[in-house]
Amino acid sequence: MKSTTNTLTSQQTVYPILFAISFSHLLNDLIQSVIPAVYPLLKENHALSFTQIGIITLVFQLTASILQPFVGLYTDKKPTPRSLAVGMLFSCTGLLCIAFATNFYHILASVSLIGMGSSIFHPEASRVAHLASGGKKGLAQSIFQVGGNAGSSAGPLLAALVVIPFGQHAISWFSLLAIAGMLLLTRVGKWYQYNLPQHTPQKVTTKELSTPAIPKRKVVISIVILLVLIFSKYFYMASMTSYFTFYLIDKFHVSVQQSQLYLFTFLAAVAIGTILGGPLGDRYGRKLIIWVSILGAAPFTLLLPHMNLFGTVALAVIIGVIIASAFSAILVYATDLIPGKVGLVAGLFFGFAFGMGGIGSAVLGWIADSTSIEYVFSICAYLPLIGIITGFLPNIEGSKKRNKL
Repeated sequence: MKSTTNTLTSQQTVYPILFAISFSHLLNDLIQSVIPAVYPLLKENHALSFTQIGIITLVFQLTASILQPFVGLYTDKKPTPRSLAVGMLFSCTGLLCIAFATNFYHILASVSLIGMGSSIFHPEASRVAHLASGGKKGLAQSIFQVGGNAGSSAGPLLAALVVIPFGQHAISWFSLLAIAGMLLLTRVGKWYQYNLPQHTPQKVTTKELSTPAIPKRKVVISIVILLVLIFSKYFYMASMTSYFTFYLIDKFHVSVQQSQLYLFTFLAAVAIGTILGGPLGDRYGRKLIIWVSILGAAPFTLLLPHMNLFGTVALAVIIGVIIASAFSAILVYATDLIPGKVGLVAGLFFGFAFGMGGIGSAVLGWIADSTSIEYVFSICAYLPLIGIITGFLPNIEGSKKRNKL
């Protein structure tokens, strides 16, 4: 069985590993999403100010984003299969610490551990998805990503069911999920270790270097363009995930429960878009999917602030499907630009995405306080227009993509 799986890894997509790493991503992001979900509880228990809540978010986002490129750079040079389980161990420790934290500084230390766990997990997990893709890199990234989306959606719901009724100590129950994640990632790490010899960075580089064939300066410019596109996507996503419920309550006077239902409808659409983005990129080319998923969302984002309740929710679903298809395509396009540096690319883009999401929430919250929540959605509607710069990206897939059609 082991030797058969080993033979298939270089030729066929290894779905058991992809689903395992996707489920691990679900657990990792579920644990992360518990933190903001329990802010009201922590604020009440420890008499925290909104400024302190903002500092908690900042510490978590910084440790979850800034460290990732450095972790990815290190693991590109020295792949570390055990780091997958080690990352989950950090998150498990952080959960236990926050469950029994007695003051603000203990909370900061706890969330920093969870952030470090996420920084360790994402670069190597992306490499595993790349390794198990069998050449279907977009599909592999979509499967990996949709697990994270599902976890982010489920975290607040589970926190509402488990933590809110039973108190801060109940956060420790989520450590059971982290332990399950460690056991699963230990198995995935063994597969990863077993398959590393035939997938050394040198072989990947030799095989893939002929695909981009573009000057280094153009590669740098292309990476900058991709990061700007990530900025536009995640700033807009921050407006939806953090403030869509407030927008619906303020403008249409829906109940809190209804607003949450509409938010989860949007998040479900995001999950669908994530699944679609990778395979469509494999088939029709990553650049085209990036173009459509960023710029293509603009007509709908521009219309959304002017619609009634039904139209707003309908457009939110369309926007969720379209804009969520971008990340897998962007990440795979970037790994094609810099062959053999999957860890560095994953760390850079996941870290930047997390950072933009955190900064976006803070900036948009300040704008909402200074003006109105409707004004936030009016200005964010223009962000997808930044997608027009996709036209400056080189076509690195060339005739290879055409031959598949």
